[in-house]
Amino acid sequence: MLLFRSIMFDVLYWVVMVVMGILCVPLAIASPRGATWSVQNFNRIGLWMLRVICGLRVEVRGEVPQGDVLVASKHQSFLDILIHVTTLPRPRFIMKDELKWVPILGVYTLRMGSTPVVRGKKGAAVKKMVDSAEKNSREPGQLVIYPQGTRLAPGVVAPYKVGAAVLYERMGVTCVPAATNAGVFWGRKSAIRKPGVAVVEYLEPIPAGLPTQEFLSILEERIEAASNGLLAEAKAG
Repeated sequence: MLLFRSIMFDVLYWVVMVVMGILCVPLAIASPRGATWSVQNFNRIGLWMLRVICGLRVEVRGEVPQGDVLVASKHQSFLDILIHVTTLPRPRFIMKDELKWVPILGVYTLRMGSTPVVRGKKGAAVKKMVDSAEKNSREPGQLVIYPQGTRLAPGVVAPYKVGAAVLYERMGVTCVPAATNAGVFWGRKSAIRKPGVAVVEYLEPIPAGLPTQEFLSILEERIEAASNGLLAEAKAG
């Protein structure tokens, strides 16, 4: 039954995405804000369907970032992306290059101001991230980056990459770390959407201007500690 509900949700999610993607083309063409509005509202419908069909609710904790900031987030699932998209006022993402080819979704995320980067080409990827961030800095927003570079299963340990630190230094803005336990309920390679409460928590901001190593140390400590706490909470529930 759980698999059936999950498949039903996935099918309906893509149907709604296609329908709204077509209907909202004029808004997306008109401005990046129109594209953002379209993606946010489509995904709000998606999260509602997720709750009704699969019994999976989402919860946002902490102070939601506003204005021109860098959001460095733990990444466990497609679900944590959906939560950031629907919660942040003006989100744009550092995303893997393959996503730009996803029908409808890829076009809209690019129109929002997101930056696709090719994994494995470290120097080129970092340069592209910085160039894109500076290009889009004229319109304040929340730039979301996943400092470990990929989705990881809950509890898996992986190094924090330098890209987040380079953006933090070049942009000269506050960085808001974000923790999650979304992977417990929507696994990165699983077709099952488990019932429960998936949490994204925005943590204490890191002020601009810290040295690179100090920044990375604080970032990793805060994200990992909070994500481990949310993991324990999910298991206890």
